[in-house]
Amino acid sequence: MKIEQIYTKCLAQGAYYIADSGEAIIIDPLREIQPYLDRIQSDKVKLKYIFETHFHADFVSGHIDLANKTGAQIIYGPMATAAFELTSANDGQVFSVGRLTITVLHTPGHTLESSCFLLRNENGKPIALFSGDTLFLGDVGRPDLAQKAAHMTQAQLAGMLYESIQTKILPLPNDILIYPGHGAGSACGKNMMTETVDTLGHQRMFNYALQQPNKKAFVSAVLDGLLPPPGYFGNNVKMNKQGYDAFEKVMQKGLHPLSPMEFDNEAKQAGIVILDTRDSNSFSKGFVPGSINIGLSGEFAPWVGAILVDTLQPIILVCEDGKEEETITRLSRVGFDQVKGYLLGGIPSWIEAGKPIEKVHRISAEEFEAEFNPNLSKVWDVRKESEYSADHIPNAFNKPLAYIKDWAKEVPKEDHFYIHCAGGYRSMIAASILTAQGIINFSEIEGGFNSISNTQIPRIAALAAAVQG
Repeated sequence: MKIEQIYTKCLAQGAYYIADSGEAIIIDPLREIQPYLDRIQSDKVKLKYIFETHFHADFVSGHIDLANKTGAQIIYGPMATAAFELTSANDGQVFSVGRLTITVLHTPGHTLESSCFLLRNENGKPIALFSGDTLFLGDVGRPDLAQKAAHMTQAQLAGMLYESIQTKILPLPNDILIYPGHGAGSACGKNMMTETVDTLGHQRMFNYALQQPNKKAFVSAVLDGLLPPPGYFGNNVKMNKQGYDAFEKVMQKGLHPLSPMEFDNEAKQAGIVILDTRDSNSFSKGFVPGSINIGLSGEFAPWVGAILVDTLQPIILVCEDGKEEETITRLSRVGFDQVKGYLLGGIPSWIEAGKPIEKVHRISAEEFEAEFNPNLSKVWDVRKESEYSADHIPNAFNKPLAYIKDWAKEVPKEDHFYIHCAGGYRSMIAASILTAQGIINFSEIEGGFNSISNTQIPRIAALAAAVQG
């Protein structure tokens, strides 16, 4: 028996490969399927089933391509319908893989078709639960994504989720391993642990959602502080239900080199997005006017989805040399398939061709400290509300990056201001968006709040600690 968790940090997503006695299954595969095909070939097994815990919203699954390549059967839980051939399993239905069995546990609440998959060994002992987005480590799935399709409120779906957990998951033994669909950093939950596997017994003790005394308390706790879902989620659900272009076709179309002249012509087309995926420091020193910077080094795919939203808009890329294929792959994971090409030779070729560049005024935390006036300086903190609440510069405005399309309209175009996040990744995304809109009267702080914390600039948490002391 082989159980492998294939965890993708960028999406905080877990896919699973299980093999036994010449047969294998894959649970919740990502868009690019070659890693799974490599495992199947290496282990000399036949892929029998592709299990999907639900129709995913935060990424495009590889189920269709994988089924076409291997002939494996696609399995969803009850109530699942789609534009491709699938098996909508019954609650309690059992499937075999080698000497092992997988039992479908219908657990609606996150979505109506959401299901968990219970793995038993050859002796019938339950050993692992692949819980999808029903149960996370430290949290449960958000109950607001299926509202429209289900014609239900968030509270009603949360109540349904409570019943699913109480009747299907909590009766399982404490020593069973929980393999969730996501971990910390995913927008599918709000309180996830950094660990990616745990026992049910440990979750009973430390998962706030499992400690609620009744359904009413559970619903209240789960809905408290729930942020709106990213705008691209609906498009991903649609692709997972209706189908999509083969990954190879998306890659072939995107790997189209464009000379500076060709790139410039494409950039002038209506609706085109210039996406620069270099690190924030390189971007700040010079970029194609109008570019949006979302670096590959951070949570690239989720931020692309949150900022660009529309998966159908055409994109042209500026990448570090050799990073084009990785960029297209990671874009495809969240459904952004309309890459029309990339700048051949990157920024050096653009500059060599005599094309204009823009820059972001980036300063160090020490420079910020020298310039900062607590009574006059305006500071825009683009971290999440929870980060801001924990510690921030007095009188700084909290403007989370996720809502920049709303608050960018409020930015004064005359008065100078400073902008920072935690480490410089998100603030450069914000800086690129503001610059593209003609707002340049700011200084972005390199290293963000992490670097600011090492200066003598006063902070709310530090002031509170001094008062308590």
